[in-house]
Amino acid sequence: METREKNRTWLGRWWRLCPVRHTLLILSLAWLGVYFTTRENRAWMDLLCRTLVRPWHRWAGRVFSLVRFSAAEWIIAGWILMGICFLVQGSICLVRRHGGAALFRWAVSLLTMGSVLFGLFSLWWGVFYYAGRFSQQAGLRDRPVSAEELETVTAYFADLANEYSPQVERDADGVFTADLTALFDRSETLYHAAEESFPVLAGPDLRAKPVVFSRCMSLTNTTGFFFPYTAEANVNVDCPMALIPATIAHELAHQRGVAREDEANFVGILACMEDGDPAYTYSAALMAYIYLGNALHGTDHEAWREIAGTLNADVRRDLAAHNAYWAQYETKVAEVHDKVYEVFLETYGDDRGMKSYDACVDLLVEYYLPAASE
Repeated sequence: METREKNRTWLGRWWRLCPVRHTLLILSLAWLGVYFTTRENRAWMDLLCRTLVRPWHRWAGRVFSLVRFSAAEWIIAGWILMGICFLVQGSICLVRRHGGAALFRWAVSLLTMGSVLFGLFSLWWGVFYYAGRFSQQAGLRDRPVSAEELETVTAYFADLANEYSPQVERDADGVFTADLTALFDRSETLYHAAEESFPVLAGPDLRAKPVVFSRCMSLTNTTGFFFPYTAEANVNVDCPMALIPATIAHELAHQRGVAREDEANFVGILACMEDGDPAYTYSAALMAYIYLGNALHGTDHEAWREIAGTLNADVRRDLAAHNAYWAQYETKVAEVHDKVYEVFLETYGDDRGMKSYDACVDLLVEYYLPAASE
């Protein structure tokens, strides 16, 4: 009895050092336990999406749409600064030997902050990976495609890129250019036509946002990201402009509940094609051709070579600018980032890792084969 009483007294003394942080830590760890043990239950994940996740994204998206800059990147910068401050504080506690109580508060604060952020991320984003997929809700078959079908649809998008390339603005070097402000303003209504074809994509009209620190994104081989805490679609604007409209559409797909990268690629291309704006349509056709062409290159090199030979000079210049830009960022930093992100994708149930971006090929062929065969 005496030992038990001492333990209770000891636990009570440590608890009283930071009771709020202890409570938040326990709650967040409890939620993470529930999430990781029940995430394979699709009905439960669908329920969370309907009652918590989608309502949060709609509300947060509207709130943060009141500012035209990306709040996400400044929040991330704040987290980095906070992390540095935490490390400095912990080092001071150790060097100056402030005592076990101060070090304990520091450790609990660090654990609490990390577990709360991870818990909210798993709720506001991780749940999507285990809820009903877009292709299932839209009635699309995600099936393996034949080499002949792949060749047909690749040629179809190559022709579209050729068709729309003269309709977009070009700089003195003949490379795609556009008014970035107009592009982002246009993104607010980009999904109207796609919603009519696929009501599951319905959502509030929200504008994508350019990132000030886009060069930092390029260093990590990132063209855009969706930030579930603020429901913002964020886009790298330092890279060549030809694929920026399609990237905007991709990130907005995440904003409308499409989690998986292959489906977000497909939905982004679909939204641009349905919308009909020349800049967005050309960008989507170019992006589709890149994914399809890469797949065809590994399947039937001769067929790929013949289709690539049909691309006009404008399209070739845009592809060359794209390749040249990203070649300079093939660094160890980008390699490490890709490996970390691959682990992240696999942690959330996508065993294809980084290859999931390329998996949009099957959906593109399935959906556009009838039009390509005419």
